[in-house]
Amino acid sequence: MPKPEWVQGRRYARPNSRRHFVTINRFLIISGILAIASSTSLFAQTFGEVTGHISDATGAAVPGAKIYLTNAATNAIRETLSTDSGDYTFAAVAPGTYKIRVEQASFKTTGSSNIPVQVQQTVRLDFTLEVGSVTESVEVSAAALMLQAENLSLGTVIENKGITELPLNGRNYLGLVALAANVNTLSANSGQAGGRQGGDRAAQSISAGGNRIMFDYFTLDGVTNTDPNFSTYVVLPSVDAIQEFKVQTGIYPAEFGHQSTQINVVTKSGGNAYHGALFEFVRNNKFDAVPYAFTSVHPVKSPFKWNDYGFEVDGPVRIPKLFDLRNRLFFMANDEWKTQRQNSLGTYSVPTPAMFTGDFSNVNTILYDPDTAATNGGTKLPFAGNRIPSNRIDPISKKFLNYYPSSNLPGLSSNYTQMNSAPNNRDGFTLRMDFVESAKSQWSGRYSWGDEN
Repeated sequence: MPKPEWVQGRRYARPNSRRHFVTINRFLIISGILAIASSTSLFAQTFGEVTGHISDATGAAVPGAKIYLTNAATNAIRETLSTDSGDYTFAAVAPGTYKIRVEQASFKTTGSSNIPVQVQQTVRLDFTLEVGSVTESVEVSAAALMLQAENLSLGTVIENKGITELPLNGRNYLGLVALAANVNTLSANSGQAGGRQGGDRAAQSISAGGNRIMFDYFTLDGVTNTDPNFSTYVVLPSVDAIQEFKVQTGIYPAEFGHQSTQINVVTKSGGNAYHGALFEFVRNNKFDAVPYAFTSVHPVKSPFKWNDYGFEVDGPVRIPKLFDLRNRLFFMANDEWKTQRQNSLGTYSVPTPAMFTGDFSNVNTILYDPDTAATNGGTKLPFAGNRIPSNRIDPISKKFLNYYPSSNLPGLSSNYTQMNSAPNNRDGFTLRMDFVESAKSQWSGRYSWGDEN
């Protein structure tokens, strides 16, 4: 199996942080295994595979047939030969849509198009060749198998259409993991994640098969994307930058060696056609009803402003009259900004204005004067009227009282309200480049940057 080279840099996020995440990989497709020193087989966690059997009308194997696998978006072509037993395999196939063509002397050219390959999926396509000229062609309709018999992996793929079109409060793709069987996002959060990490990362609570949330493992384009402190993600790609992701819940292939729940994400790669999106999602208290309150002070409104905006563009690298790298070099760029301003009503129990002057006459508890014990045989006498004389209050304490609020509601408990602010800012950038050097060499690189405070 091909082994990609990779380089990864990462800084963990705290409540005010920036994160950089870079991966570079190269996979070489050749007739044998090319061992590369210090390389690690990482992208196998997101790559798919296309395999099958070539036979003639009698059912006999057809050895030496040429099989061509073409990426419909980039026109990148890979080729292989069927073995003596008529079998063929394309390993490390990036998720996408493909077409396949089979050629052999004395047989009609046979092919199939619109073949989807998903994350960690093994697609089996068997072909029966008809006798005839190679210049004649037969188009076979490829039918998706309901049962994947090539391996025992269990998981659910969430495709691009679902990621971009299903409603997501906060535009976090992880809100869709509950579409997988036996997975929920209702578990308790990590106890210290809010204070030490903050933001959306601290709010993750994914549980699969009844396991605790620390048994989640995240990958992004085949590279680990898991923060070991709280088993949450490091980089959060925008939903517009994701091709698809898979929630894998059991019976893993050999390349997985972590935890009980795998969440494998693949970013988009550009093709020969340009695509783009410019978006803004708005939530504002002007659209809201009057907020409820459990106190006599009822706020007219609860200020809330949430703007989530950005862009995504992908396609070939091409500048008219200078150079045209269609079929060779492709890009995908995405940036998303989130600006949230939120206020909520908080209720507290604080001293009344009279207590600031030493007047505790409304308190049932009797306050005793400690100085009276020496002149009354050790017995302390209560303050008259439960009022402490102003000259008995320490001057340093009086200065501290300037920084302490007094009640703005009647009563001795739940007698103070104020609007609390919870601002949140997030910026996430992703740039991916794909280069088709030849049928035997393809490059892919991605840079991700994030800032959340």
